[in-house]
Amino acid sequence: MVRENNIEHFFKLVASGEASGSSIYFLGIGGIGMSAIARYFNSRGVNVSGYDKTPTVLTQQLQEEGIRIHFEDNIDLIDKSASIVVYTPAIPANHQEYNYLVANQYPVFKRSEVLGWVTKNAFNICVAGTHGKTTTSSMIAHILRDSGYGCNAFLGGIASNYKTNFWSSEKNVCVVEADEYDRSFLQLNPDIAVITAIDPDHLDIYGTEDSFTKAFVDFSAKIKNNGILYYKNGLQNTVSFATEKKQSYDLKNPSFAYATDIKIKNGAYDFNVVIGNETLYNVELNMGGLHNVENAIAAISVAKQIGISDTSIKKSISSYQGVQRRFQFLVKNDSLIMIDDYAHHPQELEALIKGVKNLYPEKKCLIIFQPHLFSRTRDFAKAFAVALNMADEVWLMPIYPAREEPIPGVTSEIIARFMETNKVKLVCKEDILKEVANKKNIEILITAGAGDIDILVEPIKNVLIKL
Repeated sequence: MVRENNIEHFFKLVASGEASGSSIYFLGIGGIGMSAIARYFNSRGVNVSGYDKTPTVLTQQLQEEGIRIHFEDNIDLIDKSASIVVYTPAIPANHQEYNYLVANQYPVFKRSEVLGWVTKNAFNICVAGTHGKTTTSSMIAHILRDSGYGCNAFLGGIASNYKTNFWSSEKNVCVVEADEYDRSFLQLNPDIAVITAIDPDHLDIYGTEDSFTKAFVDFSAKIKNNGILYYKNGLQNTVSFATEKKQSYDLKNPSFAYATDIKIKNGAYDFNVVIGNETLYNVELNMGGLHNVENAIAAISVAKQIGISDTSIKKSISSYQGVQRRFQFLVKNDSLIMIDDYAHHPQELEALIKGVKNLYPEKKCLIIFQPHLFSRTRDFAKAFAVALNMADEVWLMPIYPAREEPIPGVTSEIIARFMETNKVKLVCKEDILKEVANKKNIEILITAGAGDIDILVEPIKNVLIKL
C-alpha cells in the first residue's frame, strides 16, 4: 500500500514508468471514465485489476489487454497487494469489497481524484459541458494525435478512429473530458478549458439548477494563470466565469469563433471558420448534426491556440470519424439510415433529431429511446417530450435505473403523457426486435440512450438489413 503522504511520489513514479510491479485495483472498472484511467496505468506497467457488476464489450477489451476483472462482489477476489484503490461514485454504499478496503485502510480514491493526480504536472486541455464534451474532447485529441503534436487522451467515449478511449504520448499534454457528475471536474487544473453547455442535469447530486451552474463557475476558476477558456456563446449571459482570458464560439452568430457558408455535400458538412481576425476556409466534417459543426469550431479554436497549422487542422477534421454512439451511422444508403447515439438529456435529443432532420428533410424518422435514471426522467419529462415530438414516431423503452432505486410513479409513461398520442408508444426491451421486424417502410431509425440499449443496437441493425 501507498501511505497518504507518498501518493504524489507514487504518481510521479507511474508517470515516469518506474512503478512497474506495483498494483492498482478498480471498483467499477468497466465505466467509460474508469476504463480510460485503468488503461493509463496498464500502459505504464502497473498491475491492473478490478471489479464490475456485469461483463460488457468494454470489459472484454480490457481483459484482452491483460487486465484481470471479476464480476462478483467478493472480498476474496480483491488484489490484496494493491498500492491504491480507485472507485466510481456509482458503487453502492453497501458494497462488500468497498467496505472491506476502507475498513482495512487501503488508500481509496474517487476516479476524479486519481485523474487529478495523473494530470497534475501536465499541460491540460479540459472539455466540460452537459453535452458535446465527448465529441469535442475526442476531436481535439484526434487533431493533436493526427497532426503529430501528440497528447495523452482520457475520453468519455470510444474514438472511432482508434477504437479506444485512452492513448498515451511522450508529450506531457493531456486532453481530458471533464465530467460534471459528482463535481468530478473540480479536481482538474486546465491550461485550456472548453465549456460546451450548462443545461441542468444530475440534480440528484446538485439539488438545484443554481448549484449545478455554480459548479461550472468553480470549474472556470480552476484554469491556471495565463490559461484560457472557450465557451459556447450565450452562456456568459447567465454565468460569470471566474477567469480573465476567455473567448466565445458559436455555430453561426458572430463570436470570437463561428462558422460561415455551411453547406451539405454528400452527407458531410463543408464550411468556413472565422477565428478572431483569421478565416479557415473549406473545412470538411464527415459526420452529421450541426451541433457537431459547433463542436468542431471549439476544437479548431483550441488547435489554433496551441499553434497547429491550418493545413493539419483541416486534414484532421476531415479524417475524424467521430465517437462510437455519438451520431454514429450504422446503416447509410439511399433506402435506409440507422443512427445510434448516447443522447440522454433533452437538449441532446433535440440536437440529435434536428441533426437528422437537417441532413434528411424528406425522410421520416423513428426513434427508439431508453430514458436513463428515474430522477432525470422525473425532472425533465416535459422537456423530453418536447424534444421527442420532433421525430415522426417514438418508441419509449422502460427507464434504465443505473445507480438509482425506482421512484414511485416515475416510468417512461410520464414522458408519453406530454407527447402527441398518435406518434408514441411504450415498448419493452424484450419486444424491440419483433417490433422492428414487423415495422413497414422504415426510412430512418435512431436508437438513443445511455443505458443498456447499446446491446440492442447490433441486433436491430441485423434485423433491419434483412427487411
